[in-house]
Amino acid sequence: MNKYRILLYYKFINIENSEEFSKEHLKLCKDIGLKGRILIADEGINGTVSGTVEQTEKYINQLKRDDRFIDMIFKIDEANDHAFKKMYVRHKKSIITLLPEDDVNPNKKVGKYLKPKEFYQMLQRDDVVIVDGRNDYEYDIGHFRGAIRPNVSNFKEFPKWIDDNLSKYKNKKVLTYCTGGIRCEKLTGVLLDHGFDDVYHLEGGIVTYGKDPEVRGRLWDGKCYVFDERISVKINNTDEDIVISKCTHCGEESDRYINCTNDDCHKQHICCEKCEKEQEGFCSHNCRQYILEHPERDARLRLKEKANMYKRYNQNHEKAKEIINKLDKNYSA
Repeated sequence: MNKYRILLYYKFINIENSEEFSKEHLKLCKDIGLKGRILIADEGINGTVSGTVEQTEKYINQLKRDDRFIDMIFKIDEANDHAFKKMYVRHKKSIITLLPEDDVNPNKKVGKYLKPKEFYQMLQRDDVVIVDGRNDYEYDIGHFRGAIRPNVSNFKEFPKWIDDNLSKYKNKKVLTYCTGGIRCEKLTGVLLDHGFDDVYHLEGGIVTYGKDPEVRGRLWDGKCYVFDERISVKINNTDEDIVISKCTHCGEESDRYINCTNDDCHKQHICCEKCEKEQEGFCSHNCRQYILEHPERDARLRLKEKANMYKRYNQNHEKAKEIINKLDKNYSA
C-alpha cells in the first residue's frame, strides 16, 4: 500500500475575503505538511495537493468542517512520494480564467453532467461532436477517440476558437471533457452563450472516467497530462490501451514528456528514453548550442547538486533514487 496520496478537487462557491482566506489556507497546508498548488478566488477553490495518507485525510476532514466545502468531491490517487516540490496557495481573480466579456458563472449556467457510463455511451453516437476542453499539448499525448483537437495553449483562447471552428456543429450534441472537470464547468457555459443548445460534459473529468469500475477508461487513447511531477497518468485500463504520441526527435511511439535541459527554454517535449539519452534532454540543436555558450543554464547542474546532497546525507528515498538514476542513465555531461 502506498504511503502517499494526491488529491484533485475544486468547487465554485463564493468565498468572502478570499485574499485573507488564501493566507490562512497556506498556513493550514504547511502546518499539515502538504505540498501542491491551490488557486483561491472570490468564485471558489481549485487545488491539487500531495501528502501522506494521514496528512491528506486530515486536510479533507479540515475542509469539510467548513459548511462551504462539506460536499467537496476529492479525486484521490495513490503515490509513492509527493507530486510537488513545494506548497503554493495563490490568490487570483478567478480559478479558471476567461476574458471579462467571456466569463460565465457555473452555478448559473452550465452544461448537462454525464456519469462515466453515460459519457461512454454518448461517445458512440453518430449525432455528437466531441470537444477536448484542454490545451493542445495535453491533447497530443492522449484524448478520447474522435475528439476535436483545440488549437489553444490558454483557456482564454477557447471562446474565439469556438466561433472559428465549431459553428457548423450547432445542430449536434456537444460532448466536452477535461482533466478533473473544472474547465468544462466554464467551457459548457461558454458554448451555451455561443448558441449551442445541447451541451454535455464528463462529470469528474478524465481521471474519474479512468477509475470507473465498469467503463475502465475505454475509448481513451494515450495518457492523460497532469500538472504535477508525474506529468502523465494512465487512463485506459483495458487491453485497448495504446500510445498515440511520437518522439519529437526520432518519430517513434512515445508518451514521455520531458523538460528541455536548457533552463532558459525548459520546453516540455515528447521524447523516448533512447533519444533523451542521445540528445541529453535537449528539445533542439539550438538549445544544445545555447548551453555550450551559457553552461550555467544547464539543468543538469541542478540535478547534480541535488544528487550530491542526497548522497552526502545518505538519503535513500524514492525521489533521491529517481534523480540519481536519471543522471546516471540519461546524461553523460
